Amino acid sequence: MEQGEDMDHLVGALGLWSTGRGPLYLLLARRIRELIDEGRLRPGALLPPERALAAALAVGRTTVVGAYGTLRAEGRIVRRQGSGTRVAEAALVPGDVAETDNPIFLHLLQPPAGVILLSCAAPDGPPPELRAAYARMELPARGLGYHPAGLDGLRAAVAARYAARGVPTDPGQILVTTGGQQALSLLTRLLVGPGDRVLVEAPTYPGTLDLLREAGAVLRPVAVGPDGVDPEAAIRTLSEERPALACLGSVYQNPTGSVLPPLVGRRIAAAAARAGVPLIDDEVPAELSFSGEAPPTVAGYVDDGAVISVGSLSKVVWGGLRIGWVRAPAAMVTRLARLKAVHDLGTDVPAQLVATDLLSGLDALLARRRRELRHGHDHLRELLASRLPEWDCPPVQGGQTVWVRLPYGDGVAFAQLALRHGVGVLPGVCLDAAGGSRPYLRLHFVTSDAELTEAVDRLAAAWAAYDGRGALEGTGAALGGITV
Repeated sequence: MEQGEDMDHLVGALGLWSTGRGPLYLLLARRIRELIDEGRLRPGALLPPERALAAALAVGRTTVVGAYGTLRAEGRIVRRQGSGTRVAEAALVPGDVAETDNPIFLHLLQPPAGVILLSCAAPDGPPPELRAAYARMELPARGLGYHPAGLDGLRAAVAARYAARGVPTDPGQILVTTGGQQALSLLTRLLVGPGDRVLVEAPTYPGTLDLLREAGAVLRPVAVGPDGVDPEAAIRTLSEERPALACLGSVYQNPTGSVLPPLVGRRIAAAAARAGVPLIDDEVPAELSFSGEAPPTVAGYVDDGAVISVGSLSKVVWGGLRIGWVRAPAAMVTRLARLKAVHDLGTDVPAQLVATDLLSGLDALLARRRRELRHGHDHLRELLASRLPEWDCPPVQGGQTVWVRLPYGDGVAFAQLALRHGVGVLPGVCLDAAGGSRPYLRLHFVTSDAELTEAVDRLAAAWAAYDGRGALEGTGAALGGITV
């Protein structure tokens, strides 16, 4: 692993280290101490030089010097001439377990007080339709309640929505999962082994990258532009390398919001079919079209099951309704159901009953969500144009995120500084297996006008303090429990 990748992983693992009260050097020391005590920084691990880590965290060098000094005094790190600063030897260290450094998940695991999160895009509360559906829900009179493949009624309802989009689907081709993330996890476990090559977009949804890295996959990134993934590079990778799996987001791609043109999608799907490569199309944002007309699905371009679709209700309804699905050949669905049974025996039955109810009358809720998203998109772009005109923020036609390019500097370092100004953003490098996208940020617009306005005000203040290499020490003023 290259030194830059090591730095990015450490910064990711540090997470929301600067939230809380007190001097920054003590907050940094506390988080590094936790990583050491948890065994995520192993004995003998080399820590970055003080200046390099300071630049990556957008702090002054004295912050890192103070943190390292505190940890050396505790005996947790040692500094030796010629070998740098390393984690001290320990008598007992937990075993190697893959854990996420994904900022999205860390923001959920460690919710920071006083920080506006533009990093995790999802509705910020359950809609009235969901409450009403739970009020109507009736549990079955009998039955064990274990349904690894999902309730028959929900599988039929999901299949019917595909059929309405021009993709004939049998209920036996649908596996119900505990959210879209579990759908991707099960597919990864089934299709990818250590050392297998996997085609991924660069950038892409970071949850996919987490799963593939945990599986020991060798990632083959292909660039994404305004019209989706580069078709020539994707087709060349499929035909020449024949990876074990290919992962795309053809409609309102996360994070760029791009849409793959139908003819390009057809070519890529056909190339995957010829090469015998399973192609996952992450369709979670597919119905979030501002115009109300969802683009065609790649699954409709081929008839032999080469395309596996992943969907979810988390973006349309609410993230707390953990209902997702896989559309795949029936034989694969059977294998996935057996794998799912090992992990949870089946998705929550009340949630499945509610989801079935919602799908029967989803159009009104979906229309409102689309209007809200279009308004949020336009409001965010207007704010950025007014307060941060040097930032490049191309419009999108659907989804929940925009892909913003900074005029200079590094998204990782700026995200650290933005966090200390009270707003959490997702740096582009966290989403790019090719190591690119460093000047980019992913922002979502799934919140109120007032919160978006405040978030952009804080981003503008952070940008005014940013010099492209790092930032000067803060003044020590407090903002919602955050030392700035």
